Parts: sequence; structure tokens; C-alpha cells
Amino acid sequence: MQSIPKYFRLAIRIVRRDIRAVLNRDPAARSTMEVILCYPGFHAMFFHRVAHFLWNRRVYLIARWISHVGRFLTGIEIHPGAQIGENFFIDHGMGVVIGETTQIGRNCTIYQGVTLGGVSLHKGKRHPTLEDNVIVGVGAKVLGPNTIGAGSRIGAASVVIADVPPGSTVVGVPGRVVYREGEEGDDPESSGAFEHANLPDPVESALQALNLRIAEFERELDKSRETETGRRE
Repeated sequence: MQSIPKYFRLAIRIVRRDIRAVLNRDPAARSTMEVILCYPGFHAMFFHRVAHFLWNRRVYLIARWISHVGRFLTGIEIHPGAQIGENFFIDHGMGVVIGETTQIGRNCTIYQGVTLGGVSLHKGKRHPTLEDNVIVGVGAKVLGPNTIGAGSRIGAASVVIADVPPGSTVVGVPGRVVYREGEEGDDPESSGAFEHANLPDPVESALQALNLRIAEFERELDKSRETETGRRE
């Protein structure tokens, strides 16, 4: 074992943790071999780990080519410059895009159709940072060099264009914080699972409040009409 290069032992450890992440977070995964053979999210991460290793050693063209091969085979596009921590899980994964300056912490999960993208043409930091234990739901877009705080959850199809405090649940377009750890109110994730159907909808809440306000105005208008009619009589 001592003859194996240190970086190779590290790579084996990281790959094992990527496999464990799938087994722990996908109830459909039944065995290590099934993950290795049948999970495109794991395949994409394997290609990325190799491409990122080369990218850090300035072998840019080969790194980009390996990344392109991974995209062709999996439908998941991860720039080799992206920094991704251990225990990362891409569920299903088709259509996922992760930009060059993206930084992802440990134990994060993203679902299919997610974009971690940029909104600028400058060469610096232009993609999001996901801290540890973040979950990004189906089809969500996190755009710009913003930080998604540790333990936060981004609801399906949300568009996040600003920083998100740690422990928050965000939904809507643009994304709004509808729950934050330590604040009063029911936690939509109190069960520990990411139940998209149970996430509150801020647009629906606003419409309901507007409807209540309109109904109140209509009652006041009816009372005013009744009073005016009584005076005339």
C-alpha cells in the first residue's frame, strides 16, 4: 500500500464516498455495483474528478476533452474548473450544468435540470458557492457569484440570484426565503426529506392575501351602499 501514490489513495477514498452518497440518498440504489454501472450522476463525477485533477495541473485541453466526453455520455455538464467536495450526489442528472468557478461543499445534493451558472462575462468568480449540506431541487437555477448557506434547500424550478442565509428554504422566481432555521413557523422539511409538494408558494400566498383584501373591500362597499340606500329612503 505504501507504494501507491498518495493522490491515488485519495482518489479511491473520494470515489468510495461518492458511491456511499448515492447509496445513502437514493432508495432505489441497491448495491455498489448498481451505482457503478447504472448511475450517470456517479459517472459524471468520476469524469469530473479526473478532469479536475488535470485542470489543477494546467493540462487544460485534455481536462476539457474529458469533461466533454463525460457530458456526451451522461447529459451532465461539469466544467473541470469547478470545485466539488466529497459525498456529492447528482440524482438522475440529465440537463445539469455546473460552471467553471462553482464551489460546492460536502454532502450536497442536486437534482436533474439544475443550473449553477454565471451572469457575467468577466473571468473572475461568476458562479455560485454552495456550502455544506445544500439541496437544490429539480430544475432550479442558481445564478451569479452568490453563496447558498450551509443546510439550505432550493425548491424545484426556483431561480436564485442573491445570497441565501444558512438553514433557509427558498422557493419562487425570483427565489424568496420562506423558512429559516431559528425563526418561528412550521419547517416544511421537518420530516428530514425534501418534499417539493409541501414547500410553500410565495406567489400563491400573495394572491390569497390579495383575494382576502378584495373581499374585505367588497364587504365595505356593500355596507356603504346599504347605508346610502337607507338614507335615501
